[in-house]
Amino acid sequence: MAYDVVVIGSGPGGYVCAIKAAQLGLKVAVVEKRATFGGTCLNIGCIPSKALLHASEMLAEASHSFDTLGVEVQPRLNLKKMMAHKDSTVEANVKGVEFLFKKNKIDTFRGTGKLLGTGKVGVTGEDGKSQEIEAKNIVIATGSDVAGIPGVAVDIDEKVIVSSTGALALEKVPERLVVVGGGVIGLELGSVWARLGAKVTVVEFLDTILGGMDGEVSKQFQRMLAKQGFDFKLGAKVTGVAKAKKGASVTFEPVKGGDAETIDAEIVLIATGRRPYSDALGLKEAGVEIDERGRVKTDDHLRTNVPGIWAIGDVVAGPMLAHKAEDEGVAVAERIAGQAGHVNYEVIPSVVYTSPEVASVGKTEEELKKAGVEYKVGKFPFTANGRARAMLHTDGFVKILADKKTDKLLGAHIVGFGAGEMIHEATVLMEFGGAAEDLARTCHAHPTMSEAVKEAALATFFKPIHL
Repeated sequence: MAYDVVVIGSGPGGYVCAIKAAQLGLKVAVVEKRATFGGTCLNIGCIPSKALLHASEMLAEASHSFDTLGVEVQPRLNLKKMMAHKDSTVEANVKGVEFLFKKNKIDTFRGTGKLLGTGKVGVTGEDGKSQEIEAKNIVIATGSDVAGIPGVAVDIDEKVIVSSTGALALEKVPERLVVVGGGVIGLELGSVWARLGAKVTVVEFLDTILGGMDGEVSKQFQRMLAKQGFDFKLGAKVTGVAKAKKGASVTFEPVKGGDAETIDAEIVLIATGRRPYSDALGLKEAGVEIDERGRVKTDDHLRTNVPGIWAIGDVVAGPMLAHKAEDEGVAVAERIAGQAGHVNYEVIPSVVYTSPEVASVGKTEEELKKAGVEYKVGKFPFTANGRARAMLHTDGFVKILADKKTDKLLGAHIVGFGAGEMIHEATVLMEFGGAAEDLARTCHAHPTMSEAVKEAALATFFKPIHL
């Protein structure tokens, strides 16, 4: 049987692309090597990590805030139950995708997909048997894999030296956890185990955490994590990670020169980013171009250089974010169906699901300065927000960046409880090219955390009311 679309990979980009294409009346099939759908995100990434982040956050709330609120309890960690909650959350989500595939009459081929040239995909199952599928359009949505440490050989056994996969399934709380990498993954998973009782040290090559985030946000957020017990070794180049009799050790040296240092830990988490999963896809043989980082090259419409072959998500350029992949999946499905699919890469929000959360959309101050753009800054702290005080969540602030001449909203950055939910009103405004004053003059319900967004917008052109 020939298909209109065959999608290789069923992560957020792949499954959304498949569903959208089916909704548009196309005959669709998906190739998936896992036993379950959802890719890294649903199985060993976004979803299970958020389950543990929430559960550990509730334990921290019960341990530190409940008494002030007049709720007297004696919380006790049951790690086995917490992991069971994580597993049931994953199961519900992957079964949800399976249901949607059946609902939309999408065929599934289990096995590893490989391009066999224009219009053909080979699928090799676990039993080694292969079959061939014909397709008018092929969408590469294979996602990404753990990157490791550049120039350093590391034996990731997922028991002592772990990637994010192993860090989501530890059988006990380590006394000491060393996280190599101060990005989103490292800080989120470090937060989980820190709240459960581990002493966490983050070793980061750059001199700041969350490298791509607004500089002021990164600095303030680092101070908050330090108060939670995190220890940071910044500007540190890791030169070795080795197993020991008990646990493992991490050796690093200052990037700017100095003596090497070694830290011992029960568990070492390698969280130095991810790399596109483009190996073994037959890209070279099919004539599909890739760049120096192993990403599939595409044009502005996500088409490769080979007609009928498209690529989306972590395997192409851009931020490795599930929602970016989803939007690309929709755009490609619409393009294949003859519509005008489009992704606005200037307005893709990013969230760090720690406590407090960090959320960002648009430009940072550093980017605006580098581009020579004149801008205005408006800020408002949650310490001055009534709802934040009532909930004992006053850490953080909202920062709004607007064009000095036109007042067009250029960026929004939030550190605070629920920041990942609050960022979207700024995202919508930016999508429509709105101004900071539009945001400031929009009525916000009282009392809400979102009022801080309004107040920060007010601060860009005059003065906030409650500060």
